[in-house]
Amino acid sequence: MSRTTTMTVRVSGALSEFVATNVGEDGAYENVSEYIRDLIRRDKERVEREAFDRLKAELNRAFAAPEESYKPLTAAEVIARNRT
Repeated sequence: MSRTTTMTVRVSGALSEFVATNVGEDGAYENVSEYIRDLIRRDKERVEREAFDRLKAELNRAFAAPEESYKPLTAAEVIARNRT
């Protein structure tokens, strides 16, 4: 079930002017709520992309290891190694 969060945000000065240029008839957004939702979505996508990039980099490092660095392990050895 989706939860709704109500937020109150106060901006003034240059930030308020910037928001005003992006909202309304001449802006890209109909209202401030739409603008804030888009900012949050973009930030969420950025965080997910950064996490994916970190995972990709780690996998690339793992698969770049020379073949001779690999050694066979039994399931018991893996379990024992992960307990420490």
